[in-house]
Order: sequence, then structure tokens, then C-alpha cells
Amino acid sequence: MISSAESHLFFPSVENALREPNGLLAVGGDLSPERLLEAYSKGIFPWFNADEPILWWSPNPRMVLFPEEIKISRSLRKTLKKEHYQIRTDDSFTQVMHACASPRKGQAGTWIHPKMIAAYTALHEMGLAHCVETWMDGELVGGLYGVALGKVFFGESMFSYVPDASKIALVHLAKQLQRREFGLIDCQVKTDHLTSLGAREIPRSEFSQQLDRLIADTKPGNKWSFDPVLIE
Repeated sequence: MISSAESHLFFPSVENALREPNGLLAVGGDLSPERLLEAYSKGIFPWFNADEPILWWSPNPRMVLFPEEIKISRSLRKTLKKEHYQIRTDDSFTQVMHACASPRKGQAGTWIHPKMIAAYTALHEMGLAHCVETWMDGELVGGLYGVALGKVFFGESMFSYVPDASKIALVHLAKQLQRREFGLIDCQVKTDHLTSLGAREIPRSEFSQQLDRLIADTKPGNKWSFDPVLIE
């Protein structure tokens, strides 16, 4: 049974999510920072088209990437070592979101519409939503964005204008999160692209246990700044 999310910051147990469509848990509510943070802390995220009510999801199984398990192919490693790119963080957050929202081959539309951009920009201004950007020759060519709570990064979307640009951003994110002792990167649902980079599915119950452990000590957010990383 799908529940309403209209009551103040209330979400039903993720165990009540539907099997089909996989993970649909609740309908309604709003995209206020308070509700979004409550949702993420419980492993719930919004995903809906612009002409739909807000839909909240918690799929089972859950796709995750443990930072230390990032898989770097031989060709990607060569690209990373060329150092023909620059990594920036939290420099052009809204621009990254707009790039992620651009139409893609095989997609009729986008779920990253103005309401979502406004909501995550608000989290960014609170220091809780972040982006990792790949720049080449002074141009933004790839990147990703998501929400950081405690020691978990909840990845939302990524884009590439040139080959491997989003992969470069993800590798640098994983390496930095290892340094900061983050436990996992939430990837939401399985894709071949994420699998090739080392992500894997775990049961939703295990994912919830990880969140309870890793988000127990949540500190106020700050703008991110990455240290130089040597890719071996």
C-alpha cells in the first residue's frame, strides 16, 4: 500500500515499499530541506516527473559503491594519469544539475526539473548537497552531484560531454571519500555503467543498517574542497 507523505516529515517504514514498481513508498509532501534530509536519513529519495505528484522511493535491492571498491579500468587509469583535466568541487552546482537534466539518448524527458533543481540548490547552500566537476580547457565537461549526510554520499545524477568525464569525477569522489572515512556511496538502482565502476547491489535491510551506523553522527555541512589525489 502506498502511503501519503503529507503529514509533517513522516515517512512509513521502507519495508512497506511496493515490489512493483520496485521501491515506491509514498506520494505527496514537499521538497523542503527538512523533509529531504529526513528522507535521505531513512534511505528514501524523491523521483518523479514534472507533471506528477512527488513520489518517494526505497528500492530493494539497493545499488551502492563502497569507496574502497571503486574499479578503475586500464583505459580509464591511463586517462586519469594524463592530467589534462581539473577537478573542482561545489564551484558550479546549479550548472551541474542543469547539465544532468539535459535530454539523453533514449529518454523522453527528465526528472531533474525546476522543482528538483531549486530543492537541491537549497541543500547545497546549507552545505549538504555537493558536486564534483571535471573541467577541460576552461569548460565544464562532466560531473556529478548528490547529498552528504554523516559518512554517506547519496549520489543523484552524473553527466559527460566528453568520454570518461563523469567517471573521472566519480573516481576522485571515491578516493576523497576514502580519505574522509565515508562508508558508502548510494547509487540507488543498478545500471551497467555503475556496475563497471565497482558498484553492487545489497539488500535494503543491510542498506538501512549501514545508514543507522554511518549517519549517527551528522555534522553541519560545509563547502567541499578536495585534496590532490595521486591515481596509481
